[in-house]
Amino acid sequence: MMNSWFIRIIKNMMIPFMDLRISDKRQRMELLSALEAVFNHGQFILGPEVEQFEEKIAKYCSRKFAISVNSGTDALFLGLKSLGIGPGDEVITTALSWIATANAISMTGATPVFADINDDLNIDPLSIEQLITPKTKVIMPVHYAGKMCRMDELLAIAGKYNLMLLEDASQAFSARFKNSVAGSFGTMACFSMNPMKVLPALGEAGMILTDDETVMDRLVSLRYNGMVNREVCVEVGLNCRIDTIQAAILLKQLDRVSPIIKKRRKIARYYDENIVDIVKVPIEKNDQYDVYYTYTIQTEKRNALKVYLESKGIEAKIRDPYLIPQQPAYNDGAQGKFLNAQRLVKKLLCLPIHEKMSRNDYKYVVKCVEEFFDKK
Repeated sequence: MMNSWFIRIIKNMMIPFMDLRISDKRQRMELLSALEAVFNHGQFILGPEVEQFEEKIAKYCSRKFAISVNSGTDALFLGLKSLGIGPGDEVITTALSWIATANAISMTGATPVFADINDDLNIDPLSIEQLITPKTKVIMPVHYAGKMCRMDELLAIAGKYNLMLLEDASQAFSARFKNSVAGSFGTMACFSMNPMKVLPALGEAGMILTDDETVMDRLVSLRYNGMVNREVCVEVGLNCRIDTIQAAILLKQLDRVSPIIKKRRKIARYYDENIVDIVKVPIEKNDQYDVYYTYTIQTEKRNALKVYLESKGIEAKIRDPYLIPQQPAYNDGAQGKFLNAQRLVKKLLCLPIHEKMSRNDYKYVVKCVEEFFDKK
């Protein structure tokens, strides 16, 4: 059942930031048929659709193995655990991300160390080397807002210092850097597939990708309480298995990813062309292919613009109002250096960008942004 907050947003906003309803009749029938298939075979946990989905994602991301779990947070946590990360270790990640990035590190007993970001909002490779210590074991970049990090530079640093690299690709399914897809780089990659993502489940879901068979075997055990053959517990673990229903839904949703991204990119181009002289827009370089999980602009008048857009029926979002090291759970002695992130986080505002927007919708968003700055 849709929560009351979301219903209120849909009713009050002409253009909501997201619209997660399944309103397309063809899509609804496809998803219902997927549910019907699961109802018929009755294997609600780790049913045949789970393996099918894992095989498709592994192939899509040019990996040998894909292990599905019940959330993106679990993907990060189990991924780090499978690599042997624990107390006394340090993991360098970005200061700007959803809190789950750091929580997954902390839950292993390791310490997150926060690097700075560039103006593109992704981790700054130059800031990483200053933070490496003998305790550093992993570099964990986040492809923020659907734009991939400079993976060639990050891989070079990881190789130079003999570190593992784990992609937090939660926001960037199908994004590309130098013609290589998100999830294909480094030691391991993790995705979130909750309803807000470009590849959306109808609840929580996540995926871990690796080329290491030994790591894959450990992940399969870790996602089911550390069990082997469902009988013998070889290490302490949690129940992080994906539901078959979500895998069945995601198999259907995978076919819709390309048109979804195409529509988001079309809206992004329209925004780019019309507001680039008013606010700082995300820049897509020639070697990047962004999927626009969000369209994040930068402006000194962020707060006032947000209020104005809402008065016009447009739901804009300050998606990460605080850096992770500024959160109460981390701000007492957070490790790292992130001066540029502290400057930029005060300027960020996300405009609506989703496949259900009409041309009139995104033209109206641009019109209202222009009106706001004309009045200033």
